[in-house]
Amino acid sequence: MKEQNDFWAWFENILNQNIFTLGESKLTVGLILTLAVSFTLLFVISEWIRKILVKKILMKRQVEVGTRESIGTIVKYIIILAGIFSILQTNGIDLSAFGVLAGAIGVGIGFGLQNITNNFISGLIILLEQPIKVGDRIEVGEVNGDVIKISGRSTTILTNDNISIIVPNSQFIDSQVINWSHNEHRVRFNFPVGVSYKEDPQKVKRILLEVSEANSGVLKFPEPDVLFDSYGDNSINFNLRVWTTEYVNKPKVLKSQLYYEIFKRFGEENVEIPFPQRDLHLKSGFEKLKN
Repeated sequence: MKEQNDFWAWFENILNQNIFTLGESKLTVGLILTLAVSFTLLFVISEWIRKILVKKILMKRQVEVGTRESIGTIVKYIIILAGIFSILQTNGIDLSAFGVLAGAIGVGIGFGLQNITNNFISGLIILLEQPIKVGDRIEVGEVNGDVIKISGRSTTILTNDNISIIVPNSQFIDSQVINWSHNEHRVRFNFPVGVSYKEDPQKVKRILLEVSEANSGVLKFPEPDVLFDSYGDNSINFNLRVWTTEYVNKPKVLKSQLYYEIFKRFGEENVEIPFPQRDLHLKSGFEKLKN
């Protein structure tokens, strides 16, 4: 019994061992362990609340996925921030001492944390203003893909080749971003088609419209249409314009389907597809060449 009491006395002495002082607060081993466990639980619970909010509560209200994710992330950050201050106050930490810590962080930002701070603030702007949302099809720089995650520092984009690209949040604020589905997942694509000068434009228009209307990925409304685009060097050029929601994230697949069928129909109806031609005129020196 005495040995057991000695053990608990020794253990209590270890927990009360002072490591350093922050303001008027003494940070002991026990206090640091308590803070570590509390912060771990805080992050776990905040993520659990975010998932419930996004996947159950907001989903029942038929809020679109991008908005749900933004609201859930903002709520998570608020819970974490409020929880940190609550835990520190509950454990008797002198918050006034954090003024010195804030000053040190400010110096750190000045010496090399600008990018991290910039990306974090940019992430908050993205979540609040929603220029991009989870599920959007975007282009930024040379990156083209679907937004699958927006975190505090970066945004994850998934390409059609199933490659995840991590883009710093500041790039979405500082650079031009093309969002194909910002307002709605309905996009019009333009596909150029050229035929020989001897072909009837009305016949070509009819074939292009029949091909597009037969494709299940092309919307019936708004209707597809064909523009007489230009007189080229070797062809008369048309522009087939179609609307789609199914192929927003894979326009090349739709283009391939239409072009395969257009080539087939042109062959069946004897519509000539031109190829580059050059006429060579020899004005002088031809006699020397013959000799």
